[in-house]
Amino acid sequence: MASLDRVKVLVLGDSGVGKSSLVHLLCQNQVLGNPSWTVGCSVDVRVHDYKEGTPEEKTYYIELWDVGGSVGCASSLKNTRAVFYNSVNGIVLVHDLTNKKSSQNLYRWSLEALNKDSSPTGVIVSNGDYDREQFADSSVPLLLIGTKFDQIPENKRNDVLTRTAFLSEDFNAEEINLDCTNQRYFAAGTSNAVKLSRFFDKVREKRYFTRDPSQMTGFTERKRFNFKSLHYD
Repeated sequence: MASLDRVKVLVLGDSGVGKSSLVHLLCQNQVLGNPSWTVGCSVDVRVHDYKEGTPEEKTYYIELWDVGGSVGCASSLKNTRAVFYNSVNGIVLVHDLTNKKSSQNLYRWSLEALNKDSSPTGVIVSNGDYDREQFADSSVPLLLIGTKFDQIPENKRNDVLTRTAFLSEDFNAEEINLDCTNQRYFAAGTSNAVKLSRFFDKVREKRYFTRDPSQMTGFTERKRFNFKSLHYD
């Protein structure tokens, strides 16, 4: 049997947002019963059919790298994490929909991963803005996933979804909001399942087909992140 192609996807976000539960759901199609803190990095594998149902269909492996830690940790820990950021083909940014700080920290996570050759403490911040120009050559596909959707009161969901829409626009990424304890959010044929499949297809194309970075979406189309766009109180 011929070996399958592989791609590497980082899963980034603050501790406690549900990254391990998400990865388990994606790879095992099961709810993780007793999630625990990830120390360092945990890797799981998902089998994905590229362009399923078309003549171009091809099966390949997706390595999901669940990176533990916090963006506010010591420089030594950031330096240790840098080894996980080599040869990345895609990034899933995960935030807790009930925790605004975890959403804001996604900017720092993305900067740390995509700007890994710079000093880990050298994040460029000016008047609340993140400079996108340092990512001019980056073409890594991104997917934004919000967890704990079930814990948002009905009367606050519109406000939360408005904030996630701004995040999605800033990262030029599709968004998925879900409850990791419910398998139905990725049921076949749902919009979430379609978005996920589309993202993984882009990751494979980036890894095996793309030669010109300008052909891929990423950080190249807009100049700056602006925290103010999130409308935090």
